[in-house]
Amino acid sequence: MSNPQDDNEIGAVTAAQLAGIADHGIYASATELDPDAVNLAQALVATLAGTAEQPLLTPELQQLVDQVRAKATFGFPRITADDEVRLSAFMIKLNGDEPRPVVIVPAGWTPLGWTLFVYTYLQLALRGYHVLAYTPRGIGLTFPLDNGDYIDAPFTSGGTIDVAGPNDWADGSTVIDYAQMHFNPSKVAFLGESYGSGISQLVAAHDPAGRVDAVVALSTWGNLATSIYDNGTRHLKAVDALVKLTGGPKERKFDPATLQLLADFEAGENLEDVVDWGTERAPSSYADLTNARGVPTFFSNTWHETLFPVNQVVEHFERLTVPKHLNMWIGDHAAPEGAGLTIPFSGPNLPVEEAFAWLDHHVLGAANGVPEWPAVNNQIMFTYKTQPDPETGQNVITEPARREPADSWADVTTSAEHWYLTSVGPDSRDGGLATDEESGWKREFTAGQLTEATAVDALVTTGQAEWQGNPKTYPTDKFDRQHLAVWSSAPLPAGAKGAARRVRGVPELTLTVRSSATSTTLVAYLFDVSSDETARIITHEPLTLTDLTPGQDRTVTWRLQAAGYDLAADHRLMLVVNSKDMLYSDALTDAGADSSTTTITSVDGAAARLTLPLG
Repeated sequence: MSNPQDDNEIGAVTAAQLAGIADHGIYASATELDPDAVNLAQALVATLAGTAEQPLLTPELQQLVDQVRAKATFGFPRITADDEVRLSAFMIKLNGDEPRPVVIVPAGWTPLGWTLFVYTYLQLALRGYHVLAYTPRGIGLTFPLDNGDYIDAPFTSGGTIDVAGPNDWADGSTVIDYAQMHFNPSKVAFLGESYGSGISQLVAAHDPAGRVDAVVALSTWGNLATSIYDNGTRHLKAVDALVKLTGGPKERKFDPATLQLLADFEAGENLEDVVDWGTERAPSSYADLTNARGVPTFFSNTWHETLFPVNQVVEHFERLTVPKHLNMWIGDHAAPEGAGLTIPFSGPNLPVEEAFAWLDHHVLGAANGVPEWPAVNNQIMFTYKTQPDPETGQNVITEPARREPADSWADVTTSAEHWYLTSVGPDSRDGGLATDEESGWKREFTAGQLTEATAVDALVTTGQAEWQGNPKTYPTDKFDRQHLAVWSSAPLPAGAKGAARRVRGVPELTLTVRSSATSTTLVAYLFDVSSDETARIITHEPLTLTDLTPGQDRTVTWRLQAAGYDLAADHRLMLVVNSKDMLYSDALTDAGADSSTTTITSVDGAAARLTLPLG
């Protein structure tokens, strides 16, 4: 990524670049922003700052800038925190003396800091808000110099990254102080995506004066501890990606205590300290404070979220008694809202438009129907209609996926059924999923190898393709039965509402396991298998067991991640269990071993079963 201080390297934004961002999102990978999104951000900043040496924007974007410039002034302040750390910020101040609300936007965890969503700030200004965006401490591009020193980009904030800790809470209150001094706002709202969404919730809970009137939290977390470490399994790939996306070397971006904690996490040591650290940074830890303050809070997340898995968000949402709303979408982190925060669309981007509507009602006082919204609105996988693009061969969505409202998360699941794991299924190689219990069988596989059964091909980008109508397909005949176990149902007929099964909620799996080692990892995947034996993933979840006695049984139950999924008529359910997924730590690698034997069985009194939530 080039140094954004050099405006000569900024190219003119083209319609093709905007179309690419709309299609591929704002990330090229989990550790790199899309170059076109970077160029767009730099072009908007240069235009607003008056440093562009040539026109850089498309006519539509230039018109937007001109509209906002006619009714507001722009500024690029540095806000000094309590400990003298200087935060890079951007402000839009509406003209006139009429009291207006301010929307404060802590930047996400990206090397571009606050610049990535300038388009959103302009849109908010047109809706009648002052805007104050800032880069949280430590975030942003830092460039090495030949003499061994470093120089920060203008949008980079000083200090080291506190990972939404107490320093970030205090910084949020300092930013509110600044907003009150310069805008005298009628109300204060926070809007954040990803990292900024967690900070937004935490500032709302902790601001000493209780000054936050509403929160929008997009691609957010409820519990940072269980987002990165749950069921005895570390989410290594997610944390590694975040460390690589700060904008500079980790030795400069984090203080010694955080570096040690990250090292312990990677090594699987002192994990109780990691849990305490993550719990302190969990909005769910302060739900009582949020409830006492009555802060209206809007959540938007994805079913196949790989950075902040969905269950911990749902659990936090359920604890809140404030005015609240949860949207669940197809895809992965930032796929639904990322492009909508960055570029204009030919039609509405619902994930962003609904977030704006939440602010308009709770902050501007608009009578826009928000109080009549259902508490929960779930987009159902993969109910969109598509057709192949003749040039690329990729599917293009012709009709959006269906959404289902519910009055509460509890109402999403209306019943449940047990699928019992059996010795023989429709394919004689595999076990079955049936309605009657069966015990006494066993399935063995050699643990320690990655298999074709994986959660994703890549963080973020697999889910972005899913959001665009191209979910990953799995050729089930390539599932290596030496290194995994499979149970599947017979083809299922259509039900009363058309689908063979309407999966709604959190599946649960009970197994009896033994290992030749003292610890083992199980990764469970639930698939939808079509008549051509290709599959799509419904959900998954890992579990690591320690302190095993080799050769002795242990019965375990764990929850998979929540899903909203319609299984088509004549499709089959398939449960796969292996020992390793690229996203996670695994017991054998932690122990420095190459392989072990895992045996899965069903015992009397604790039959192996998949509990499937239905709606």
